[in-house]
Amino acid sequence: MGRLITGSDNPTVLYVSGGNTQVIAYSGNCYRIFGETIDIAVGNCLDRFARVLKLSNDPSPGYNIEQMAKKGKKYLKLPYVVKGMDVSFSGILSYIEEKAQTLLSSGEYTPEDLCFSLQETLFAMLIETTERAMSHCQSKEVLIVGGVGCNERLQEMMKIMCDERSAILYATDERFCIDNGVMIAHTGTLMHNSGYKTLWEDTFCTQRFRTDEVEVTWRS
Repeated sequence: MGRLITGSDNPTVLYVSGGNTQVIAYSGNCYRIFGETIDIAVGNCLDRFARVLKLSNDPSPGYNIEQMAKKGKKYLKLPYVVKGMDVSFSGILSYIEEKAQTLLSSGEYTPEDLCFSLQETLFAMLIETTERAMSHCQSKEVLIVGGVGCNERLQEMMKIMCDERSAILYATDERFCIDNGVMIAHTGTLMHNSGYKTLWEDTFCTQRFRTDEVEVTWRS
């Protein structure tokens, strides 16, 4: 869906949402996962910290953290865990959850500072792993998808990295970043047009289907 909307050809894909964090690229008739979170997803990390700060869920916790982060000025150094092309967010979340009340009560940091610090650290990790995957795949395109892909700061940081590599950044707006039936329908159309068929009695769906478990018959 992202390729259709943006016109990208063969991008390295950063898939970031409340349930997933993966760096993906097409190779050998499937979308291979080159890097991913080894614990919680980036969106889940942001949502849980929003609860620590008692931020509203309207329109979404991640959006409200993004707006507060724009006003943050003081950076708090947080754990930074990148292992190859994999990332870990649970340690960062535990650290800032434990320290938040003390830091806020002392007046040393504001809620905006903490949102800024968390967002910058999480996104720096995502940029690093995406760049490594780009280098491995010799890719000149990046496509950001998933709910967290709406974040303007993430797009800004990714654009800086892409410019340094003479690469092109593609991103979609919130209509196509979040889960929606259009994605499913479009994929179904591609599969049908490529001749892929499944008998009704053999048809099933599971939320635990991994990205790299699906044979991509509609790309050459």
